Amino acid sequence: MPSDTTPAPEPRFSIVEETAKPRLDWKIWFPLAILVLIAVIGMILVSLFVENERDQAKTEWRTRMGIVADSRAADVNRWFDDQYADLQGIAGNQAVQVYLQQIAELSADPTQVDQIEGLKEYLRNIITVTADRAGFTLKTQANVDVNETQPALAGLLIIDEKGTVLAASPNAPAYDGDLKAFASAVAPGQRAVSDLFLNDKNVPSLRFVVPILAPRSEGSGTEQVGRVVGVKQVADELYSRLLQPGETTQSGRSVLVQLKDNKLIYLSPIREAQIQPLTSPVGIDATDRDVVFGAQNPGSFATDKKDHQGTPVLVASRALSAVPWVLVYTVSYEEALGPAEARFRTLTAVLFLTVGLIAVIIAAVWYYGSSRRASQAAYQFNQMAQKYQEQSNLLQLVTDSQPTSIFILDKDDKYRFANRQAAKDAGIAAGEMIGKPIANVLGPAAAKRVIRLNHQAMEENRTVTEYGPVEIGGKQKMIESEHIPLKGTAGGVSGVLSVEDDITDFVNERERRVRNLNQLVKTLVDVVDKRDPFAAQHSARVAHVARAVAKEMNLSDVEIETAEIAGNLLNLGKILIPESVLAKTEGLTDEERGMIRNSIMTSAQLIRGIEFDGPVVETLQQAQANYDGTGNPPLKGDEIVVTARVIAVANAFIGMISDRAFRQALSIDQAIEALMKGVGKAFDRRVVAALINYLDNHGGRDALAGAVKS
Repeated sequence: MPSDTTPAPEPRFSIVEETAKPRLDWKIWFPLAILVLIAVIGMILVSLFVENERDQAKTEWRTRMGIVADSRAADVNRWFDDQYADLQGIAGNQAVQVYLQQIAELSADPTQVDQIEGLKEYLRNIITVTADRAGFTLKTQANVDVNETQPALAGLLIIDEKGTVLAASPNAPAYDGDLKAFASAVAPGQRAVSDLFLNDKNVPSLRFVVPILAPRSEGSGTEQVGRVVGVKQVADELYSRLLQPGETTQSGRSVLVQLKDNKLIYLSPIREAQIQPLTSPVGIDATDRDVVFGAQNPGSFATDKKDHQGTPVLVASRALSAVPWVLVYTVSYEEALGPAEARFRTLTAVLFLTVGLIAVIIAAVWYYGSSRRASQAAYQFNQMAQKYQEQSNLLQLVTDSQPTSIFILDKDDKYRFANRQAAKDAGIAAGEMIGKPIANVLGPAAAKRVIRLNHQAMEENRTVTEYGPVEIGGKQKMIESEHIPLKGTAGGVSGVLSVEDDITDFVNERERRVRNLNQLVKTLVDVVDKRDPFAAQHSARVAHVARAVAKEMNLSDVEIETAEIAGNLLNLGKILIPESVLAKTEGLTDEERGMIRNSIMTSAQLIRGIEFDGPVVETLQQAQANYDGTGNPPLKGDEIVVTARVIAVANAFIGMISDRAFRQALSIDQAIEALMKGVGKAFDRRVVAALINYLDNHGGRDALAGAVKS
C-alpha cells in the first residue's frame, strides 16, 4: 500500500553498538544465515506466485475454449437430430405407414395398378415437400437453365422391404451401388447415418436411413414395412455450425475429424491450409499434432501441441454423440498466452530484482553490523530498512492498480493480503486488515459467502467461480467472484486468492436496454390498435405466427426475434392514415388503397433510427416483395431477407382469417388453400410449408382457435 494510507511498519531489526568481537562470532554469522534464508524463501515465493499466475491463465483459457467446444459440438449434434427429425416426420406419418401396407397388399393384384399409383403419388408429394423444406433438394444455380437436367446428388426416397423404390423426390439419386449397400446393411428398426463421402461433384455428403414401422394395433407387435432413405450435401449446413457466434479470437478454429483405419481423416476444410474434407490423412503416431491429440483424447485440453503448419496451439476437443466424430477447437498459443507470458517474464524480472535488491540491502546491513563501528552500522541499517519499505510499497502499488478487489485469506480465514479496492469495499485501511479474521472486518453475514467459497476451493483444490448479488457498502451489486487455492511450500493448500469483479453496470445496462425496447414495441403496437379497431391485435397475431414459423424453419435466435418484432411493428405506419379510412366499410378509393398498401414501408421509415439486434427495418422494407420479383421492392427469391418472406406469409395468413370492415374472415383451411395458390409467386414455398407444419403438427390451430375463426 502507498505510504499515505498505511502506517509505517515497525523496524524489523534492532542493531545495538557493541564492543569489538572476533570476525567469526556466531552472533554475527547466525543473523547472516537467517537473512540469506529469508532471501531464498522470497525468491521461492516469487517463483510460486508467477507459476500460479501462469496456471491461472491456462485455466481461464481451458474454461473459455471448453465453452466454445461444447457449444459447437452441441450445435453439430443438434443438426444431426434435426435431420433425423425431418425424416422421422415422414416415417412416423400414419398415412405413410398405412399406404406402404396397402401397396404391399395390392401389389399381387394386377388390376390395382391405378390405385397403387395414386398411393405412390401421395408419397411423392410428402417427400418432395419435406426434401425441399429440409434441404435434401439441391438448389438450382442462378446461371443454370431451368430445363437442364440437374445431377442426381441429393434427395429422399421411400423404399419398401423388398428394396423397391416407391417414391422419390425430384432428382433424387438412384437406389443402387453404395446407397443401396448402406441402406441394406442397417438392421431392421434402426436408424443410421453413413460416413462422410464426396459425391460426383466432390461435395461432402451424408446418407441417412430411418425405418418406417407398420401402424401399431392393439395386441400386435410392430414390424418394419419400409425405410426413408436420404442423401444430402452437407457442406453449407454442417460446416457453418463450426463457426462460433461472437468469436473474439483471430486464430480460433473448429474442425471435425475421425479416426479410421489408423489414420486421422479431416471431415471439414481448413481453408488457409487448403485442406479439403476427406483429404490429407494424418498418421495417429503424430501425437504432437493438435488434431491427433484431440481425436485420441476427446474432452481433454492441452497447451503444447502444434497445428498443420507447426505453429504452437492450445487444443480442446469434444466427442459427438450423433456420429463417431470428434470436434477439435484450437487457438494460437501466441494469441492466447503470448501476452500473459510476456507479462509473467516482466513480473518475474521485477520481483526477482526486488528480492535481489532486498538481498543487497540485507547484505549491506550485515556488513555494517559486523563492523567495529556499530553505531554507524545501525544508522545505515535504518536507511536500508526505509528503502526496503519503499520497495514493499511499490509492490503494493502494482496490485492496487487493478480495478478488482484482490485479497488472500489463510486456512483460518484471516487476511494475509488485500489491495486498495478490497480495503475500500471493507471500509478500512489495507494495513489494518492483515492478520484479522474476515468475519471481524466484513461482518459475519457478508463474510459467510466468501468463507463458503474459499473452503470449497481448498477442499476440492480447484478454482471456484460464482456470479450473484452481493451487498457491499449498503448497496446491492452483481459480483463475479473467483476463488483460487494457493499451494504452500509443503505442497498443500495454504490459503485462497479471491478476486471479485463488479459487473453491476454491465448487467443493469443490458437489462435496461431490453426493457426499453420491449416497452417501446408494446407502446407502438397499442397506438396502432387503438386507431384501427378492425385490425386490433393484428400485429400481435402476425408476430405470434411469424415467430412460430421462424422456429419451424430452424432460423437463428436473432432471426426469430427479428421476425417477431417486425410482426409487432408491421402496422405502425397506420398512425399516419386518417381513422375515417381505417374504419371505412364501403370500397376504398385508389388513393386510400395506396395509403394502406404503403403503410408497411412507412413503418420501416418511422423506426429507422432505433437500434435492433437483427434487420428489423430491412424486414419491413421488403415485406411486400413478391417471391417472383413482381412486388415492391423488386427483389426476387433469396434476395429477399428470410424474415421478410416469413412476415409476408404470416401477414397474409392472419389477414385472411380475421374479420375486416369490408369482408368476413376465411377459415384456416381456406386461407391455406389461398396461400398455396400464391407459392412461387407471392410466397416462398418453404415458408408456407413451415406454416402448414406448425398448424397441423405443432398445435398451431389450437393456439389460433381462441383468437380467430377457424
